Amino acid sequence: MNSSTSAASFTRRASMVLRSRPFLTFATVLLVWAVASVMRPGFGAFGHLRYLVELASVIGLVAAGQTFVVIAGGIDLSIAAIVTVSAVSLPLLSIDADPTGLTAILATLVMTTFIGLGNGLGVAYLRVHPMIMTLAMATFLQGLLIIIAGGSAISSQNPLVAWLGNARPAGIPAGVFVWLGVSALVLLIMHATPLGTRIYAIGANPLASRLSGVPLQATTTVVYAISGFTAGLAGVLLLGMNGQGYVGIGDPYLLASIAAVVLGGTSILGGLGTYAGTMPGALLLVTITALITVVNASAGWRSILFGSLVLILLLLSGREKVRR
Repeated sequence: MNSSTSAASFTRRASMVLRSRPFLTFATVLLVWAVASVMRPGFGAFGHLRYLVELASVIGLVAAGQTFVVIAGGIDLSIAAIVTVSAVSLPLLSIDADPTGLTAILATLVMTTFIGLGNGLGVAYLRVHPMIMTLAMATFLQGLLIIIAGGSAISSQNPLVAWLGNARPAGIPAGVFVWLGVSALVLLIMHATPLGTRIYAIGANPLASRLSGVPLQATTTVVYAISGFTAGLAGVLLLGMNGQGYVGIGDPYLLASIAAVVLGGTSILGGLGTYAGTMPGALLLVTITALITVVNASAGWRSILFGSLVLILLLLSGREKVRR
């Protein structure tokens, strides 16, 4: 009796995993890789797939904070500007007294975390709509960056940043290891801490959460601070990969972060989703972009296809929320 019950329980759980959005998204990535490898020789080469995962690591880091914010029922439109702030400011914060470059990285991450904190304070305590608050912050940061950097690129001489962007421990990009470490921490916070429980509760029903004693304002503030931190970390990694920061370097990651979140099954209306889906979502997004590039589509068509994909996903996400 007990063995049959255990077997049935295991079968049920296995069925739930196989039908879950994260698993289906990951399976889609593998399927697309397999088909593309047959259609385009060289696409499935280890070096090329490694490059795709490396690109996905930057999107995955940006989307980590975005996942928290979206699940909590918000949106962060300042992410691209924060990535740029990180990539441009870090070389300026480097000091000769620290040959490792760690001080500049920590200072940059503290700064981007405080930017996210500012977003959270505006949303939670001033009750500014997340879209307006983060868009205003993005506009402010873009103006500040133009004043500081102008139109010139700022090269980085930070050895630790260069290592993060170019090292290949055991043949795997260092940035991928950073992404995996952050992913483990994000999943732990999201699914095994009271903070994660509060974030889901707020996204599902803010009013009920407040009446239940959930610290709505504090939790919202923390969520946006996390978004600022992960966007700043993505900017550090992006700086290492490019070797220089410039105004606009983070622009592609705003829409990419939202697309990765939605591709992974997180509802854009909040309360439902997981970073376990965002991770393969980032991989799928990079893969789709690579395929569009491989077929030699023009820049205009690439933008149209990418924007259409995101729009369709957002519409489907909204329909799922209505069904619930």
